Amino acid sequence: MTLSSPLLLAVGLIVTAALAWAAVVSARRRTAALAAAGLAVPGGRRAYLGSGLTIAGVAVLAIATAGPAAMVPVPRTAGTVILAIDVSNSMGAGDVAPTRLAAAQRAARAFVAAQPDSVDIGVVAFERGALTTARPDADHSIALKAIDRLKITGSTSLGTAITASLTAITGKQVAVGRDGAAPDIGYWPSATIVMFSDGQNQGGDIEQAAAVAQKAGVHIHTVGVGTTAGATVQVDGYHLQTSLEEDTLTLIAQTTGGAYHPASDAARLDQIADTIDLRLTVSDEPLPLAGAVIGLALALLTAGAALTVLRSGRVI
Repeated sequence: MTLSSPLLLAVGLIVTAALAWAAVVSARRRTAALAAAGLAVPGGRRAYLGSGLTIAGVAVLAIATAGPAAMVPVPRTAGTVILAIDVSNSMGAGDVAPTRLAAAQRAARAFVAAQPDSVDIGVVAFERGALTTARPDADHSIALKAIDRLKITGSTSLGTAITASLTAITGKQVAVGRDGAAPDIGYWPSATIVMFSDGQNQGGDIEQAAAVAQKAGVHIHTVGVGTTAGATVQVDGYHLQTSLEEDTLTLIAQTTGGAYHPASDAARLDQIADTIDLRLTVSDEPLPLAGAVIGLALALLTAGAALTVLRSGRVI
C-alpha cells in the first residue's frame, strides 16, 4: 500500500495518541474518585468500549486522509507499434485504388486512430533503404503527419524494413552481421511491427532479419497491399509488371509469431485495424482506498458514539 500524504497520517496519529492518552488519564481519575468514595467502577472495562471505538475511528480516519492506495495488476493494450510502410516503385500500382501506397496510407491512418493513448506509435518508410520518419510517441498526430508525407521512390528491401523498425523500437542501430549472425538486442515483448507492403523484395536477407525480431520477442504483422493478378507501373520510362507476393509476407509473419493479413482491395484494407490484435501487457496501477477506509472509520465512530450514549446518556 502507498500513501500520497504521509505527513497527514503522522499528524492524525499524533492526534489519535493524544486522545487515547486523555481517555486513559480521565478513566484513571474517575476510577480513583469512585474508589475514594467507596463505590465500584460500573461495567469494568466494557464501560470504556465506546470511547475505544471512537478513538479507533479517528485513527482509521487519519489513515484515510493520507490517501492510501493499493497497487493492483491491470491488463491493458500498451507498448510500442512501428508502422513500416513500403514506398517502393511497385507501390504506385493501381490494382488497389487509387494506388497501393495511397490505400496503405488510408489503412495506416485508420489503424492509428483505433489505438489507445497507451500505445506509442512510430513510422518507418522503406524501399531499398529505410528511414524512421516518426519515432515512437504517445502523440499519435506525429505518426499521422509522417504517414501523410510518404512518397514513392526506389526498390524494396523487406529485410532492411525489419531492422530499421527494430532500430526505432530499441533506439539503437540494429543490423544483421556480414556473417549472418543475429545481434542480441534484448527482449521487447510489448513491441509490434505492422508492415504494409506488396511483398516484393529486391535485397536483404529476410529470414535473418525476421529471426532478429523473433529472438527479441517482437511480433510482425504483415499486410498485403495489392492483388495477385497485379498491375503495370512505369519506372524510368519502362513498364514493369508487379503483383502481390503473399508467400514472402506470410513467411515474415509466421517467423515472428505475427499474422499475415491479405487486403486485395481498399475495403479490406480499411478493416485492418479491427483484425490486428496487439498484445495485452499487465502493469501495476494504484487503486484508491480512501473511500473504503473512510467507510470503516464512520462505522467505528458510529458504534463508539452509540455505545457511549447507551452507557452514559452522553455522546462523549
